[in-house]
Amino acid sequence: MLSKGVLYMMLATFIFAVMNVLVKFLPNIPAIEIILFRSIVSFFMSGVTLKMKGIPLLGKNKKILLIRGLAGALALMMFFTTLQEIPLASAVTLMFLGPIFTTLIGIWIVGEKVRPIQWLFFAMSFVGIVMIKGFDPRISPFMALLGVGAAFFSGVAYNMIRKLKTSEHPLVIIFYFPLVTLPIVGIYSALNWVQPEGIEWVILIGVGVLTQIAQYFMTIAYQSEELSKVSNINFIGILYALGFGFFLFDETFNVLTYLGMAAVMTGVVLNVIFKNKRTNETVSN
Repeated sequence: MLSKGVLYMMLATFIFAVMNVLVKFLPNIPAIEIILFRSIVSFFMSGVTLKMKGIPLLGKNKKILLIRGLAGALALMMFFTTLQEIPLASAVTLMFLGPIFTTLIGIWIVGEKVRPIQWLFFAMSFVGIVMIKGFDPRISPFMALLGVGAAFFSGVAYNMIRKLKTSEHPLVIIFYFPLVTLPIVGIYSALNWVQPEGIEWVILIGVGVLTQIAQYFMTIAYQSEELSKVSNINFIGILYALGFGFFLFDETFNVLTYLGMAAVMTGVVLNVIFKNKRTNETVSN
């Protein structure tokens, strides 16, 4: 019988995967404009909920919250661009480098200790990235760099969340994303507006609503279960991406590209498992 935390994380992962598909269905709308709609929905849903709960909107650690919001905005801009321009599974695989960058950046930000074996895991993942780029002509060097950049900034954002620990309400952390993002994407979109048509309006709103719902279930999962039990469930997302990409967009890959994806995921998963094991050993001691 699966625990509630595991079920919540499985649901969050699936909803995020559907959201990625919706972005893929908007090839004519600039990625930044999609983020504008997502941010508007998140701003009102988070803001109203915080007001109803009587929680201060701006939190206590404003500097760290602002950095988290800006890093999250940059990560999402880059990720949505890759979703539109390269195969779905490739974009998702590149984004899954986030835990690697979270660890590496954490060396300086939160004093993360990296064991020698972890460098092998990191190398394995980055070799996989080279394979994906090298054996898939649909991925330009710029798009590969953009995908890695998205993972890097997600690593920065996660480290800011780690610094906040339990000092801020999860909804305050979520609220800072649209708070920081809206002025940036709003100005750009006003100057480069592409008018959505018909079903595109529904899809744009759907992206915002699904993201907010997925973040809610993910937050509950982390609050109700041990990190080691739910963190690896995120990696089911690559299976969703491969399946959706194949059935909805006719995306297939050669064997070497699949091996590259496997190398990336293996390195990331081994690193997460190793970190969880070290954390459990520390707690038990």
